[in-house]
Amino acid sequence: MTLDALLLSRLQFVWVIAWHILLPAFTIGLACYIVTLETLWWIKKDDVYRRLSAFWIKIFAVSFGMGVVSGIVMPFQFGTNWSRYIDATSSVVGSLMAYEVLTAFFLESAFLGVLLFGRKLVPQWAHVFSAAMVALGTLISSFWIIAVNSWMQTPQGFEVVDGRFEPVNLMSIIFTPSFPYRLSHTVVAFTVTTAFVILGVAAGYLRKGRFPAESRVMVRMSLGFLSIAVPLQIVLGDLHGLNTLEHQPAKVAAMEGLWETGTRVPASLFAIPDQQAETNHYEVAIPGLASLYLTHSLDGEVKGLKEWAPEDRPPVAIVYFAFRVMVGIGLLMLLTVVIGWLMAARGRLTRSPAFLKLARLTMPLGFIAVLAGWTVTEVGRQPWVVYGLMRTRDAVTPSLTTGDVALSLAGYVLAYLVIFGGGFVLLRRLVRLGPPLAASEELDEQARAARPLSAAQQEAPGQATAGSAAPLRGAAIPGGPHGA
Repeated sequence: MTLDALLLSRLQFVWVIAWHILLPAFTIGLACYIVTLETLWWIKKDDVYRRLSAFWIKIFAVSFGMGVVSGIVMPFQFGTNWSRYIDATSSVVGSLMAYEVLTAFFLESAFLGVLLFGRKLVPQWAHVFSAAMVALGTLISSFWIIAVNSWMQTPQGFEVVDGRFEPVNLMSIIFTPSFPYRLSHTVVAFTVTTAFVILGVAAGYLRKGRFPAESRVMVRMSLGFLSIAVPLQIVLGDLHGLNTLEHQPAKVAAMEGLWETGTRVPASLFAIPDQQAETNHYEVAIPGLASLYLTHSLDGEVKGLKEWAPEDRPPVAIVYFAFRVMVGIGLLMLLTVVIGWLMAARGRLTRSPAFLKLARLTMPLGFIAVLAGWTVTEVGRQPWVVYGLMRTRDAVTPSLTTGDVALSLAGYVLAYLVIFGGGFVLLRRLVRLGPPLAASEELDEQARAARPLSAAQQEAPGQATAGSAAPLRGAAIPGGPHGA
């Protein structure tokens, strides 16, 4: 690879989107969890759910803000670094991105304020409804962004006019052959990521003897959800793999490190792919297994990379190892769930030091798996930016110089380290405070929001009497005589 404007532009996009994707991977699942907590608080009136909701709402707000900042940057790159791509695809991609803003971002923004500050200002059902709308907004956002990506992976519903992709059928553009599999696999991956964060936070509290009531609820809720979601994700991954084999067989060949077409294809557990020599070194494989899980038949045929010209093959080593990281983490997640149920059967789910330590250690695994899966998806479609139709090298802005992109890349690296470093410090502080303190701070904030002039209405020091001060305190503080 030559260190030119194309390579630096690709590295810059990797840097920006790799950081950004961590936030939807967390906030989409977290928004759904907050809806669940709010609904349980509404139905059961158990204050532990309110405290947990207040705690996670604060964390969601910080993460959402970071996601907005990092997400705004990405569209600028289409104009600055990838102008030929956006010139060719804007009629298709631009409309889908506009729908994402109109239907998702505005919905999230409109109801986020009510969710953050409206607990004592609106009826309880309205607060639950606001949480549901925020969660719906995150899911709708995923819908449109995955629709864009799926069209780039399996394009249809267009015609090429003067070198530009012009829409012919909007429904075909949105609902491409890979879209249902990609959307379901991605959304479940995001919710699993969030569940492991919740499980890890609760395990950390329990190991230190902090917030036992809230932590036990978080452990049971997250483990119960993961018991369904992790096996479901494995099934969805298998279905997504079958779809990819049908529509992007070169990507599957790179994932498997498979060079020769054949039947009874072995599953490569480990190897060092050599793209120049078109072979694998130090390979450890299980005979026939790849044909079984790729085609659901021992005699199923799978195409090898030699079916494509060298210039049409993806970077094999990157895709090969990223796929194994993703699958390995998925199996480790399943093992964690199984161990959790064994501990629950013995009545030691929230008291086993070994399990709590394991749960704590698995907290970042979802993020790593998401990045690995994204790497498989995006690097595996190379050298195409629109699969089979437009090469990545033909999408970059022609007037860019190496110095231009190097300077902007350095700026992005510095800015993101500051933004995400500061956000991480703030999130860590919120986790240290814990659910009870977050809930008490929420009550203080609601008091100020409910009576912003209450302090001015109080008499000057020394003039207040016991009889006059008490009503002011009750009116200003939710939970007092007027706020209950």
